[in-house]
Amino acid sequence: MDNLDNPYTPNAGASPEVLIGRDDQTASFEILLRRLQRGRSEQSMIITGLRGVGKTVLLNRFEQIATGVGWEVVEFEASKHDDARFRQTMFSQLKAALLRLSPRARWTSRAQRAAEVLSAFAVSVDQQGMWSMSWDIPPAEGLGDHGDLGMDLTDVLVAIGEAAAEVNKGVVVLIDEVQFLAAPQLEALIQAIHKTVQRSVPVTFVGAGLPQIAELAGDAKSYAERLFKFPKIDSLHGDDARRALTEPAAAEGALFDGDAVDLAMEITRGYPYFIQELGYQVWTVARGNRVSREDVALAREAYEAKLDSSFFRVRLDRATPLQTAYVRAMAQLGPEPQKAADVARLLERDSTQLGPTRAELIEMGLLYTPEHGYAAFTVPDFDKFMLRAVPHLEIPPIQRRSARRSQ
Repeated sequence: MDNLDNPYTPNAGASPEVLIGRDDQTASFEILLRRLQRGRSEQSMIITGLRGVGKTVLLNRFEQIATGVGWEVVEFEASKHDDARFRQTMFSQLKAALLRLSPRARWTSRAQRAAEVLSAFAVSVDQQGMWSMSWDIPPAEGLGDHGDLGMDLTDVLVAIGEAAAEVNKGVVVLIDEVQFLAAPQLEALIQAIHKTVQRSVPVTFVGAGLPQIAELAGDAKSYAERLFKFPKIDSLHGDDARRALTEPAAAEGALFDGDAVDLAMEITRGYPYFIQELGYQVWTVARGNRVSREDVALAREAYEAKLDSSFFRVRLDRATPLQTAYVRAMAQLGPEPQKAADVARLLERDSTQLGPTRAELIEMGLLYTPEHGYAAFTVPDFDKFMLRAVPHLEIPPIQRRSARRSQ
Protein backbone atom coordinates (compact mmCIF):
# COMPACT_ATOMS: atom_id res chain seq x y z
CA MET A 1 0.00 0.00 0.00
CA ASP A 2 1.05 3.60 -0.54
CA ASN A 3 3.26 4.66 2.35
CA LEU A 4 2.01 8.22 2.00
CA ASP A 5 -1.33 6.97 3.31
CA ASN A 6 0.21 4.95 6.16
CA PRO A 7 -1.94 5.85 9.19
CA TYR A 8 0.36 4.48 11.87
CA THR A 9 2.64 6.74 13.95
CA PRO A 10 5.46 4.83 15.66
CA ASN A 11 7.25 7.90 17.00
CA ALA A 12 8.02 8.91 20.58
CA GLY A 13 4.97 10.67 21.97
CA ALA A 14 3.25 10.90 18.58
CA SER A 15 -0.52 10.78 18.89
CA PRO A 16 -2.13 7.86 17.07
CA GLU A 17 -4.89 8.43 14.56
CA VAL A 18 -7.36 7.19 17.17
CA LEU A 19 -6.78 7.31 20.95
CA ILE A 20 -8.34 4.13 22.29
CA GLY A 21 -8.64 2.66 25.77
CA ARG A 22 -7.91 5.80 27.79
CA ASP A 23 -11.43 7.09 28.36
CA ASP A 24 -11.26 6.74 32.14
CA GLN A 25 -8.16 8.92 32.39
CA THR A 26 -9.47 11.64 30.07
CA ALA A 27 -12.79 11.70 31.93
CA SER A 28 -10.96 12.08 35.26
CA PHE A 29 -8.94 14.96 33.87
CA GLU A 30 -12.05 16.74 32.58
CA ILE A 31 -13.71 16.38 35.99
CA LEU A 32 -10.56 17.70 37.67
CA LEU A 33 -10.64 20.91 35.61
CA ARG A 34 -14.37 21.43 36.02
CA ARG A 35 -14.26 21.04 39.79
CA LEU A 36 -11.31 23.40 40.13
CA GLN A 37 -13.12 25.96 37.98
CA ARG A 38 -16.00 25.80 40.47
CA GLY A 39 -13.66 26.33 43.40
CA ARG A 40 -13.84 22.73 44.57
CA SER A 41 -10.93 20.43 45.24
CA GLU A 42 -10.20 17.25 43.31
CA GLN A 43 -7.26 14.88 43.37
CA SER A 44 -4.89 15.44 40.51
CA MET A 45 -3.02 12.63 38.73
CA ILE A 46 0.41 11.18 38.26
CA ILE A 47 0.07 8.60 35.51
CA THR A 48 2.39 5.62 35.72
CA GLY A 49 3.27 2.91 33.27
CA LEU A 50 5.98 1.17 31.31
CA ARG A 51 7.65 2.62 28.24
CA GLY A 52 5.49 2.61 25.13
CA VAL A 53 2.06 2.46 26.78
CA GLY A 54 1.10 6.01 25.75
CA LYS A 55 1.78 8.20 28.79
CA THR A 56 3.09 11.08 26.68
CA VAL A 57 0.21 10.71 24.25
CA LEU A 58 -2.20 10.99 27.17
CA LEU A 59 -0.49 14.16 28.43
CA ASN A 60 -0.82 15.62 24.93
CA ARG A 61 -4.52 14.84 25.04
CA PHE A 62 -4.80 16.57 28.41
CA GLU A 63 -3.15 19.64 26.90
CA GLN A 64 -5.80 19.71 24.17
CA ILE A 65 -8.60 19.35 26.72
CA ALA A 66 -7.19 22.11 28.94
CA THR A 67 -6.67 24.63 26.16
CA GLY A 68 -10.08 23.74 24.78
CA VAL A 69 -11.74 25.03 27.95
CA GLY A 70 -9.55 28.12 28.19
CA TRP A 71 -6.93 26.93 30.66
CA GLU A 72 -3.27 27.83 30.27
CA VAL A 73 -0.80 24.95 30.08
CA VAL A 74 2.74 24.79 31.40
CA GLU A 75 4.37 21.68 29.97
CA PHE A 76 7.85 20.24 29.75
CA GLU A 77 9.78 16.99 30.00
CA ALA A 78 11.71 16.57 33.22
CA SER A 79 15.42 15.93 33.03
CA LYS A 80 18.27 15.57 35.48
CA HIS A 81 19.02 19.24 36.04
CA ASP A 82 19.93 21.10 39.22
CA ASP A 83 17.45 23.27 41.07
CA ALA A 84 18.65 26.46 39.36
CA ARG A 85 17.87 25.03 35.91
CA PHE A 86 14.51 23.79 37.18
CA ARG A 87 13.71 27.32 38.40
CA GLN A 88 14.72 28.69 35.01
CA THR A 89 12.38 26.30 33.21
CA MET A 90 9.47 27.01 35.55
CA PHE A 91 10.03 30.77 35.31
CA SER A 92 10.00 30.87 31.52
CA GLN A 93 6.94 28.63 31.26
CA LEU A 94 4.96 30.40 33.99
CA LYS A 95 5.86 33.82 32.60
CA ALA A 96 4.43 32.80 29.21
CA ALA A 97 1.29 31.44 30.89
CA LEU A 98 0.76 34.67 32.83
CA LEU A 99 1.11 36.75 29.67
CA ARG A 100 -1.41 34.52 27.91
CA LEU A 101 -3.83 34.86 30.80
CA SER A 102 -3.85 38.61 30.30
CA PRO A 103 -1.81 41.02 28.17
CA ARG A 104 0.55 43.06 30.28
CA ALA A 105 -1.22 46.31 29.40
CA ARG A 106 -4.43 44.95 30.97
CA TRP A 107 -2.97 43.51 34.15
CA THR A 108 -5.01 43.93 37.30
CA SER A 109 -3.36 44.32 40.68
CA ARG A 110 -3.44 40.52 41.14
CA ALA A 111 -1.74 39.88 37.80
CA GLN A 112 0.89 42.52 38.60
CA ARG A 113 1.48 40.90 41.98
CA ALA A 114 1.83 37.47 40.34
CA ALA A 115 4.43 38.92 37.97
CA GLU A 116 6.38 40.42 40.86
CA VAL A 117 6.37 37.12 42.75
CA LEU A 118 7.52 35.38 39.58
CA SER A 119 10.36 37.91 39.27
CA ALA A 120 11.44 37.21 42.84
CA PHE A 121 11.38 33.48 42.07
CA ALA A 122 13.66 34.06 39.07
CA VAL A 123 16.05 36.42 40.83
CA SER A 124 16.83 33.75 43.38
CA VAL A 125 18.21 31.53 40.61
CA ASP A 126 21.55 33.26 40.92
CA GLN A 127 22.43 35.48 43.87
CA GLN A 128 25.50 36.76 42.02
CA GLY A 129 23.40 38.07 39.15
CA MET A 130 24.91 35.67 36.60
CA TRP A 131 21.50 35.00 35.11
CA SER A 132 19.45 38.03 34.07
CA MET A 133 15.69 38.12 33.78
CA SER A 134 14.03 38.68 30.45
CA TRP A 135 11.58 41.32 31.68
CA ASP A 136 11.66 44.42 33.82
CA ILE A 137 9.11 43.58 36.51
CA PRO A 138 10.45 44.47 39.96
CA PRO A 139 10.63 41.48 42.30
CA ALA A 140 8.25 41.16 45.22
CA GLU A 141 9.64 41.27 48.72
CA GLY A 142 8.83 38.44 51.09
CA LEU A 143 7.20 36.27 48.44
CA GLY A 144 9.04 33.91 46.12
CA ASP A 145 12.38 35.00 47.53
CA HIS A 146 12.91 32.69 50.50
CA GLY A 147 15.73 30.76 48.86
CA ASP A 148 13.78 27.55 49.52
CA LEU A 149 12.47 25.96 46.32
CA GLY A 150 9.29 24.59 47.90
CA MET A 151 8.32 27.84 49.59
CA ASP A 152 9.18 29.92 46.53
CA LEU A 153 7.27 27.74 44.08
CA THR A 154 4.29 27.71 46.43
CA ASP A 155 4.18 31.51 46.43
CA VAL A 156 4.40 31.61 42.62
CA LEU A 157 1.66 29.06 41.91
CA VAL A 158 -0.72 30.58 44.45
CA ALA A 159 -0.19 34.08 43.03
CA ILE A 160 -0.65 32.93 39.43
CA GLY A 161 -3.68 30.89 40.45
CA GLU A 162 -5.30 33.96 41.99
CA ALA A 163 -4.63 35.92 38.80
CA ALA A 164 -6.10 33.10 36.71
CA ALA A 165 -9.22 32.86 38.87
CA GLU A 166 -9.84 36.57 38.37
CA VAL A 167 -10.29 36.01 34.62
CA ASN A 168 -12.18 32.71 35.08
CA LYS A 169 -9.32 30.59 33.82
CA GLY A 170 -6.82 28.17 35.32
CA VAL A 171 -3.33 26.79 34.93
CA VAL A 172 -2.32 23.15 34.59
CA VAL A 173 1.30 22.05 34.88
CA LEU A 174 1.97 18.95 32.74
CA ILE A 175 5.32 17.25 33.30
CA ASP A 176 6.49 14.13 31.52
CA GLU A 177 9.21 11.76 32.79
CA VAL A 178 8.54 12.86 36.37
CA GLN A 179 10.90 10.23 37.77
CA PHE A 180 13.85 12.31 36.51
CA LEU A 181 13.01 15.26 38.76
CA ALA A 182 15.43 15.59 41.63
CA ALA A 183 13.87 14.84 45.02
CA PRO A 184 13.79 18.54 46.09
CA GLN A 185 12.05 19.47 42.81
CA LEU A 186 9.36 16.82 43.16
CA GLU A 187 8.89 17.73 46.80
CA ALA A 188 8.55 21.41 45.87
CA LEU A 189 5.90 20.67 43.25
CA ILE A 190 3.88 18.53 45.63
CA GLN A 191 4.17 21.14 48.38
CA ALA A 192 3.07 23.92 46.04
CA ILE A 193 0.08 22.02 44.67
CA HIS A 194 -0.95 21.13 48.23
CA LYS A 195 -1.15 24.83 49.01
CA THR A 196 -3.16 25.62 45.85
CA VAL A 197 -5.68 23.02 46.98
CA GLN A 198 -5.90 24.64 50.40
CA ARG A 199 -6.37 28.09 48.83
CA SER A 200 -8.92 26.78 46.27
CA VAL A 201 -7.14 28.38 43.32
CA PRO A 202 -7.43 26.85 39.81
CA VAL A 203 -3.92 25.41 39.50
CA THR A 204 -3.05 21.75 39.23
CA PHE A 205 -0.18 19.47 38.31
CA VAL A 206 -0.49 16.30 36.25
CA GLY A 207 2.58 14.19 35.70
CA ALA A 208 3.53 11.02 33.89
CA GLY A 209 6.35 8.67 34.70
CA LEU A 210 7.65 5.17 35.20
CA PRO A 211 6.06 2.93 37.85
CA GLN A 212 8.45 3.97 40.62
CA ILE A 213 7.10 7.54 40.67
CA ALA A 214 4.25 6.66 43.04
CA GLU A 215 6.81 5.55 45.64
CA LEU A 216 9.02 8.58 44.97
CA ALA A 217 6.09 10.94 45.47
CA GLY A 218 5.17 9.25 48.73
CA ASP A 219 8.77 9.54 49.90
CA ALA A 220 8.82 13.24 48.99
CA LYS A 221 5.66 14.11 50.91
CA SER A 222 3.62 11.69 52.98
CA TYR A 223 0.36 13.40 51.97
CA ALA A 224 1.02 12.80 48.24
CA GLU A 225 -1.15 9.67 48.41
CA ARG A 226 -4.10 11.86 49.35
CA LEU A 227 -3.24 14.70 46.97
CA PHE A 228 -2.93 12.57 43.81
CA LYS A 229 -4.46 9.63 42.06
CA PHE A 230 -1.88 7.30 40.53
CA PRO A 231 -3.66 5.67 37.59
CA LYS A 232 -1.59 2.94 35.98
CA ILE A 233 -1.90 2.52 32.24
CA ASP A 234 -0.79 -0.69 30.60
CA SER A 235 -1.19 -2.59 27.37
CA LEU A 236 -4.55 -2.51 25.64
CA HIS A 237 -6.78 -5.55 25.94
CA GLY A 238 -9.49 -7.25 23.95
CA ASP A 239 -11.46 -5.08 21.57
CA ASP A 240 -9.47 -1.96 22.49
CA ALA A 241 -6.22 -3.53 21.30
CA ARG A 242 -7.83 -4.80 18.10
CA ARG A 243 -9.43 -1.42 17.38
CA ALA A 244 -6.11 0.37 17.87
CA LEU A 245 -4.76 -1.71 14.99
CA THR A 246 -7.77 -1.91 12.67
CA GLU A 247 -9.47 1.49 12.93
CA PRO A 248 -6.59 3.57 11.50
CA ALA A 249 -6.42 1.18 8.53
CA ALA A 250 -10.20 1.26 8.06
CA ALA A 251 -10.08 5.05 7.88
CA GLU A 252 -7.83 4.61 4.83
CA GLY A 253 -10.09 1.97 3.29
CA ALA A 254 -8.03 -1.08 4.32
CA LEU A 255 -9.30 -4.11 6.24
CA PHE A 256 -7.50 -6.70 8.40
CA ASP A 257 -8.51 -10.35 8.22
CA GLY A 258 -9.47 -11.76 11.61
CA ASP A 259 -6.54 -14.14 11.79
CA ALA A 260 -4.19 -11.30 10.81
CA VAL A 261 -5.39 -9.33 13.82
CA ASP A 262 -4.96 -12.41 16.02
CA LEU A 263 -1.32 -12.75 15.00
CA ALA A 264 -0.71 -9.02 15.47
CA MET A 265 -2.10 -9.19 19.00
CA GLU A 266 0.11 -12.19 19.74
CA ILE A 267 3.18 -10.30 18.54
CA THR A 268 2.50 -6.91 20.17
CA ARG A 269 0.67 -8.13 23.29
CA GLY A 270 -1.47 -5.01 23.00
CA TYR A 271 1.25 -2.46 23.78
CA PRO A 272 0.24 0.76 22.00
CA TYR A 273 3.70 1.62 20.65
CA PHE A 274 4.23 -1.92 19.40
CA ILE A 275 0.84 -1.84 17.66
CA GLN A 276 1.82 1.36 15.88
CA GLU A 277 5.19 -0.05 14.82
CA LEU A 278 3.78 -3.35 13.59
CA GLY A 279 0.93 -1.59 11.80
CA TYR A 280 3.41 0.69 10.08
CA GLN A 281 5.52 -2.23 8.87
CA VAL A 282 2.48 -4.26 7.76
CA TRP A 283 1.27 -1.30 5.70
CA THR A 284 4.56 -1.27 3.77
CA VAL A 285 4.32 -4.94 2.73
CA ALA A 286 0.57 -5.45 2.21
CA ARG A 287 -0.82 -5.31 -1.31
CA GLY A 288 -4.31 -4.15 -2.07
CA ASN A 289 -6.71 -3.07 0.62
CA ARG A 290 -6.90 -6.31 2.60
CA VAL A 291 -4.29 -7.35 5.17
CA SER A 292 -3.77 -11.09 5.60
CA ARG A 293 -2.07 -13.14 8.29
CA GLU A 294 0.77 -13.72 5.81
CA ASP A 295 1.27 -9.94 5.54
CA VAL A 296 1.63 -9.67 9.31
CA ALA A 297 4.07 -12.60 9.41
CA LEU A 298 6.07 -11.06 6.58
CA ALA A 299 6.31 -7.70 8.39
CA ARG A 300 7.40 -9.24 11.68
CA GLU A 301 11.13 -9.32 10.90
CA ALA A 302 11.20 -5.64 9.93
CA TYR A 303 9.12 -4.82 13.01
CA GLU A 304 11.56 -6.52 15.38
CA ALA A 305 14.57 -5.00 13.58
CA LYS A 306 13.11 -1.51 13.94
CA LEU A 307 12.38 -1.98 17.64
CA ASP A 308 15.85 -3.42 18.21
CA SER A 309 17.62 -0.53 16.47
CA SER A 310 15.67 2.27 18.10
CA PHE A 311 13.24 1.57 20.92
CA PHE A 312 15.45 -1.01 22.66
CA ARG A 313 19.01 -0.27 21.54
CA VAL A 314 19.02 3.36 22.64
CA ARG A 315 18.62 2.20 26.23
CA LEU A 316 21.26 -0.53 26.10
CA ASP A 317 23.83 1.76 24.45
CA ARG A 318 24.02 3.83 27.65
CA ALA A 319 24.86 0.82 29.82
CA THR A 320 28.30 -0.16 31.09
CA PRO A 321 29.50 -3.76 30.63
CA LEU A 322 28.47 -4.62 34.18
CA GLN A 323 25.06 -3.00 33.76
CA THR A 324 24.63 -4.90 30.49
CA ALA A 325 25.53 -8.15 32.21
CA TYR A 326 23.01 -7.41 34.97
CA VAL A 327 20.07 -6.86 32.61
CA ARG A 328 21.17 -9.83 30.48
CA ALA A 329 21.08 -12.02 33.58
CA MET A 330 17.60 -10.72 34.39
CA ALA A 331 16.49 -11.55 30.85
CA GLN A 332 17.84 -15.07 31.20
CA LEU A 333 15.71 -15.54 34.31
CA GLY A 334 12.57 -14.46 32.44
CA PRO A 335 10.27 -11.47 31.86
CA GLU A 336 8.86 -11.42 35.41
CA PRO A 337 10.27 -9.26 38.22
CA GLN A 338 13.48 -10.88 39.46
CA LYS A 339 14.99 -11.13 42.92
CA ALA A 340 18.31 -9.36 43.35
CA ALA A 341 19.79 -12.50 44.90
CA ASP A 342 18.87 -14.62 41.88
CA VAL A 343 20.47 -12.16 39.46
CA ALA A 344 23.59 -11.98 41.60
CA ARG A 345 23.80 -15.77 41.67
CA LEU A 346 23.87 -15.93 37.87
CA LEU A 347 26.64 -13.32 37.84
CA GLU A 348 28.58 -15.25 40.49
CA ARG A 349 28.42 -12.34 42.90
CA ASP A 350 26.84 -11.44 46.18
CA SER A 351 23.73 -9.25 45.86
CA THR A 352 25.37 -6.54 48.01
CA GLN A 353 28.19 -6.27 45.48
CA LEU A 354 25.70 -5.61 42.72
CA GLY A 355 23.52 -3.23 44.74
CA PRO A 356 25.12 -0.11 43.21
CA THR A 357 24.71 -1.49 39.68
CA ARG A 358 21.04 -2.22 40.29
CA ALA A 359 20.56 1.28 41.72
CA GLU A 360 22.25 2.79 38.66
CA LEU A 361 19.90 0.93 36.33
CA ILE A 362 16.92 2.21 38.29
CA GLU A 363 18.32 5.74 38.13
CA MET A 364 18.72 5.36 34.36
CA GLY A 365 15.04 4.41 34.08
CA LEU A 366 15.73 0.92 32.76
CA LEU A 367 14.54 -0.93 35.89
CA TYR A 368 12.02 -0.28 38.62
CA THR A 369 11.19 -2.05 41.88
CA PRO A 370 7.62 -3.41 41.94
CA GLU A 371 8.25 -4.73 45.45
CA HIS A 372 11.08 -4.89 47.92
CA GLY A 373 13.97 -7.05 46.73
CA TYR A 374 12.70 -7.37 43.17
CA ALA A 375 13.44 -5.48 39.96
CA ALA A 376 11.62 -5.44 36.64
CA PHE A 377 12.19 -3.91 33.23
CA THR A 378 10.51 -0.59 32.48
CA VAL A 379 10.46 -1.53 28.79
CA PRO A 380 8.05 -4.26 27.62
CA ASP A 381 9.74 -7.25 25.97
CA PHE A 382 13.20 -5.98 26.90
CA ASP A 383 14.05 -9.49 28.03
CA LYS A 384 13.47 -10.81 24.51
CA PHE A 385 15.62 -8.05 23.05
CA MET A 386 18.47 -8.78 25.44
CA LEU A 387 18.48 -12.43 24.48
CA ARG A 388 18.69 -11.41 20.82
CA ALA A 389 21.25 -8.64 21.30
CA VAL A 390 23.52 -10.48 23.77
CA PRO A 391 23.24 -14.20 22.95
CA HIS A 392 25.66 -15.26 25.71
CA LEU A 393 25.87 -14.03 29.28
CA GLU A 394 29.35 -12.60 29.85
CA ILE A 395 30.43 -11.97 33.44
CA PRO A 396 32.80 -9.01 33.87
CA PRO A 397 35.81 -9.98 36.08
CA ILE A 398 35.07 -7.40 38.74
CA GLN A 399 36.17 -9.67 41.59
CA ARG A 400 39.66 -10.06 40.18
CA ARG A 401 40.05 -6.31 39.72
CA SER A 402 38.80 -5.75 43.24
CA ALA A 403 41.27 -8.31 44.56
CA ARG A 404 44.19 -6.59 42.84
CA ARG A 405 43.19 -3.26 44.33
CA SER A 406 43.10 -4.72 47.82
CA GLN A 407 46.62 -6.11 47.59
